[in-house]
Amino acid sequence: MTHNNGALTKVPAITPGFWIIKILATTFGETAGDSVSMSWLGETTPDAPTSFWQSGYLIGTGIFGALLAVLAFVQIRAPRFNPWLYWATIIASTTAGTTLADFATRSMGVGYPGGSILLLGCVLASLFVWRQVLGTVSVSSVHEPKAELFYWITITFSQTLGTALGDWIADGSLGYLGSAVIFCALLALIALAYFRTAIDRVALFWAAFILTRPLGAVVGDFLDKPHERGGLELSRVWATLTLGIAIATLIIVFRQQAARREA
Repeated sequence: MTHNNGALTKVPAITPGFWIIKILATTFGETAGDSVSMSWLGETTPDAPTSFWQSGYLIGTGIFGALLAVLAFVQIRAPRFNPWLYWATIIASTTAGTTLADFATRSMGVGYPGGSILLLGCVLASLFVWRQVLGTVSVSSVHEPKAELFYWITITFSQTLGTALGDWIADGSLGYLGSAVIFCALLALIALAYFRTAIDRVALFWAAFILTRPLGAVVGDFLDKPHERGGLELSRVWATLTLGIAIATLIIVFRQQAARREA
């Protein structure tokens, strides 16, 4: 059976498979971002550059930001939903969000609380302007360039917010595993609200979308941070490759389909 492309959006249908891949993609973004900014560019090594403009976080943000801009442009120009292109763009946004949040909170000295509050404001402002301009922020309306642009801007802000929020919570007394439990519990409450209440479904979607990012951040940090900081100290490169293979496999297994447009 074939679908009428005119009745479909450029984003995937929201299914359990979508959320599983999303969480893995955010974890991938954390380990990949750290691999480039911390390991490759030496931001956390004894030879870390002292110049503001040579910061590994800033250079990493430039690299991933350029990749995100290219992929988002191709995604917006594409005539129909392509799961490989969509998830590549998501991964680019989450890696860019990782390095950008680290640059803001560490290199610029904004700190985790200040960075989280600032970025939450950016997410809410993006959603507000999007709704004012197009009348809805539902993903089922993402089928024309203006809506897609708002979608990817909002997602990039949310990915950056998630990194700062995840690092802020994990650096407290909860640690990586305790923080992961907190974010999983919050996501479970959102799922319960979806099935048992009449709370707006669009609001619940964006709340869940935002919270999957700090969950991925703390899981990614748990995988590659040193033992003395509560991590497993796995190779960032190998963790990233393993996650990439898992994501690619699940894209095939779950056979992502485009979401239908709003009636």
